[in-house]
Amino acid sequence: MMKFTLINKERSSIKIFEPFEDVSKLSPSIDSMMISYGCVYKRSSKPVMKGSRVETIENARKEYKALLEQGWKKTSIFRSFF
Repeated sequence: MMKFTLINKERSSIKIFEPFEDVSKLSPSIDSMMISYGCVYKRSSKPVMKGSRVETIENARKEYKALLEQGWKKTSIFRSFF
């Protein structure tokens, strides 16, 4: 799985979807996604991350799809910061 970054139409908010590995289990596996969210104040500076949460892969896919339908777009602008 890969890490995906979405940005809203106004370019003021981002969400990062990345695999979450539960290392508390004996055999670590990736069965959930961590969704981090933050604000963009200047395009040339690092976004301010507000928080994150862990969701099942199914719920993360639903949220990702809903955001795309609202007009959010994939971006790689902030890849160097993360």
